[in-house]
Amino acid sequence: MSHLLNRRRFLKQSSAAALSLPFLTGFTRKVAPSDRLRVAHIGLGGMGTQHLKWFAGLPEVEVAALCDLDETHLATAQKTLLGLQPDAKVQLYSDFRRILERKDIDAITCATPDHWHAQVAILAFEAGKDVYGEKPLSYSVREGQKMLKSLKRHDRIFQLGTQIHAGDNYHRVVEIIRSGAIGNVHTVRLWKPGAPPVLGPANYQEPPSTLNWDFWLGPAPYSKYTPERCHFNYRYFLDYSGGVYQDFWSHIADVVWWAINPQNLTTVSAKGEVGEGIGDTPKWIDIDYQFDNLKIHWTTTPPNVPGAANRGIGAYFEGDKGTLLCDYNTREINIGGMLMNDVETVPLSIKRSPGHQQNFVNAVKTRTQPESNLEYARQMTLPMHLGLISWRLGRELHWNPKKEKFRHDGEANDLLSRDYRKGWDWI
Repeated sequence: MSHLLNRRRFLKQSSAAALSLPFLTGFTRKVAPSDRLRVAHIGLGGMGTQHLKWFAGLPEVEVAALCDLDETHLATAQKTLLGLQPDAKVQLYSDFRRILERKDIDAITCATPDHWHAQVAILAFEAGKDVYGEKPLSYSVREGQKMLKSLKRHDRIFQLGTQIHAGDNYHRVVEIIRSGAIGNVHTVRLWKPGAPPVLGPANYQEPPSTLNWDFWLGPAPYSKYTPERCHFNYRYFLDYSGGVYQDFWSHIADVVWWAINPQNLTTVSAKGEVGEGIGDTPKWIDIDYQFDNLKIHWTTTPPNVPGAANRGIGAYFEGDKGTLLCDYNTREINIGGMLMNDVETVPLSIKRSPGHQQNFVNAVKTRTQPESNLEYARQMTLPMHLGLISWRLGRELHWNPKKEKFRHDGEANDLLSRDYRKGWDWI
């Protein structure tokens, strides 16, 4: 009992010193077992395994539990952990709710398919757990609203898994844009080339004995099992996700919302085609957004601006004094016809991240929200949902940002949420 009390006291105490120390690796810093954050990982496919590796490498973290509905994923994750920490003692679960019942677990990470993100997070908040959740934040607009309300009610910590947010390049882009070096930004162009794979025909069959397919579907509409709908490919079906567009929106829109915080969205207009095969997400999608004094355009092909064609993802800021083009790791600034990759007169004004996962750990300990916190992430994610709704309906939509609903459009408002499958409506 004294062990648990000491650990909980450590986690609850706000420590300014914890944030002021530079990040040190496990080779140079020892942490007492009673002071470690006990973390459980829920969803252990490709990204979930990355979560496991990242957090297992932090000296202040103890991996306490692993959970997946696919026994093969669970076994692989356990083997991965033991390869990193041969003496690790970890419990395995197929139902994440059993993890939330444990009083000794402080936080979870969630890398399930998109349609489970909100339920896992909200139930974790209610159980007193903090959450590191993968992008996108939620399946729908209403889920994001519920997540924020629950987080505040239960005083929890949340970090969205926009790992690139911690990189120096995004920090520097934000500093340059905010400094006014390119003037007032009036237009932003975002792009991500790439069509979904052509899946099918559907190979309906009994699900593998190692997979709980009914639980995997959870709140989504029922479908017979076919391998084409499951695991990585789920993102190409509207029942679970929103395709390449939804998958990559947060990667690059993040730097825009961080730099200029777009306000008062009024109209959304999307066009595109449905992918080939049995998937039903966009083959391509172009979207025009109108905010206060700002236009944002999303395209599946690079826009016709200098330097865009050679970048597989990017953001192009147009100001009244110049432009700034960036992707994850590079940037190109044009002011008065002069090309540069930095503006030396702009000071470093944003504290650099100790690492995205370390930032979450620090936030849990000090009870302060991290860089990619839920309130910020919800504002950044919301236009993505609205763009997809405009594409599904095939028309321009008018948004009321104060009420967070479409103006005089019941059909569009119906798509801000969906009814959960009977028996799986847990929030």
